Amino acid sequence: MSVFPQKEDALHGLFGTDGAKKIIGVIHSKALPGAPGYRGESLDDIYRFAVEEGLRYRDGGVQGLVVENHWDLPFAKPGDIGLETAAAMSAMSLRVREEVALPVGINVLANGTECALAVAKAAGATFVRANQWVNAYVANEGFIEGAAPQATRYRSMLRAEDDIKFFTDVHVKHGSHAIVADRTLEEQVRDAEFFDSDVLIATGERTGGAAELGELSAIKEAASLPVIVGSGISLENVSEIMEIADGAIVASSLKETGKWWSPVSVERVKRLMDRVGSL
Repeated sequence: MSVFPQKEDALHGLFGTDGAKKIIGVIHSKALPGAPGYRGESLDDIYRFAVEEGLRYRDGGVQGLVVENHWDLPFAKPGDIGLETAAAMSAMSLRVREEVALPVGINVLANGTECALAVAKAAGATFVRANQWVNAYVANEGFIEGAAPQATRYRSMLRAEDDIKFFTDVHVKHGSHAIVADRTLEEQVRDAEFFDSDVLIATGERTGGAAELGELSAIKEAASLPVIVGSGISLENVSEIMEIADGAIVASSLKETGKWWSPVSVERVKRLMDRVGSL
């Protein structure tokens, strides 16, 4: 049970109260300065790519976007994310927001929630995604602690409590949760709500992996906040998943090859949105 009972439904507040399931497309940015994959490419070209991806999502009918530094592989732990990442993400996200004209969220990998808040404040974004909000887990990057204590204080320092919402994963992908194996999924949901989340996210095991329906149902049943799915949505499973979830963050299945590293396909987006609309 959330200790913030007066919270508005953040999905409605950000994306409207028309009753439709909310679908948010992910812009996987090209490698940014400071990342191993960056080779001195023009930042204007990188920003233009992000805008073009956002326009394809918009033309396909999504209600919002997440800008994410997904090509900054291998991802750094939060304390090792450089200032250059915050600067490039801010400039890119501002262009996306201004040119695409959809609500924009920020995800800085890995679990760089304070960096994402700084970017969101600078770019006028309205939410950030935290992959590990409470407790801890062992990820590809190593031991990752929950971001909530620092992130909530940093948001307060930025005077952004009313402007930026927290979208937070429960039982996040890409890692081992053995360290909290003695805590039930329902307890982890309550932990996230107790630490001031606004929207909860259920995921599969990897990028593009579908959330398990039993786990999604357990999260939804334990939650007092909106619950969305953060990976694995496709034309084939969206109907059954949307019977449970309030929306989804989608990327891989909307790319031309069905892989996250490919360009967005407007036709794939339209087909998915048509299916969602029929629900």
